[in-house]
Amino acid sequence: MPDFLDLKIFARVVEAGSLSAAGRELHISPTVISKRLTRLEEHLGVRLLQRTTRQLTLTEMGEGYHERVLRVLEALEESETFVSGTGAPRGTLRVSAPTAFSRMHIAPKLRYFFERFPDIRLELDLSDHYVDLVGGGFDVVVRIGNLDDSSMVARKLAPNRRIFCATPEYLETHGVPSTVEDLVDHRLLTASAVIEWQLDGPEGPVVFHPRGILETNSSEVVREAVVSGLGIGLRSTWDVSNELRNGTLKHILPGYCGSHKVAIHAIYPSRRLVPPKVRAFVDYLTELFGPQPYWDQGLDESDTQCRPAERVAG
Repeated sequence: MPDFLDLKIFARVVEAGSLSAAGRELHISPTVISKRLTRLEEHLGVRLLQRTTRQLTLTEMGEGYHERVLRVLEALEESETFVSGTGAPRGTLRVSAPTAFSRMHIAPKLRYFFERFPDIRLELDLSDHYVDLVGGGFDVVVRIGNLDDSSMVARKLAPNRRIFCATPEYLETHGVPSTVEDLVDHRLLTASAVIEWQLDGPEGPVVFHPRGILETNSSEVVREAVVSGLGIGLRSTWDVSNELRNGTLKHILPGYCGSHKVAIHAIYPSRRLVPPKVRAFVDYLTELFGPQPYWDQGLDESDTQCRPAERVAG
């Protein structure tokens, strides 16, 4: 195994950009640093750095090794922090989260997170696909879905209320559907990855297979199409709450909504020895959203809850 100090020197040289700058920070002479780097490269059998008198650059192998060395150093630092009992959240936190949700409800709130935890560095990877938590090297994954049958460690951050909606102009032209069956006569907008809508209604769980007129892999494109008046969509209230408040969109079929099993979760590898940086981020989002998230505040109750009793009575 490489010497721990060699790893620390290698990481410091990359960050500082030169042997002399790293030497000043570590109080080690550039000559010693050069010998340590050479020893590390000989041990690995690869060249990590291309060194000239004017510049220092990572090789392709060096880039991959550097990423992994940083994770090792951060893990050791967190281990020491845990044992010492200080528990201060710090280090690089790698998070994967949905694109639109992050843009609307995570990015605008990061300022307050960093004010509270200034020693955390966040790497936020946006993806609408289910990424591999462990294989992708993530500390936390934010997912919107049904995780009842998941074996992963998940903490519910907020409900994900989904309702049918369309613009008043579209409904005036094409009529207002009164039952789910009426939807077959309407323009339905959904991402191509969605092959069925799982609903809760007066009769219990309902599965509806929409035949959309638009094929796209972008949920944000679907949203803009609904807002433009192209057709009907099943949208989350976190996505269209402003449009519902100002009347741009109208809630239809109030007796039906997306399955209550679908929610917004934070997923992390283990319940034991959760790193302080992970706990800080998950606790922050839980506190920020909660069972009655801010995006639902000010909406009519019919916009955030199904009303199956009224549908049955009608």
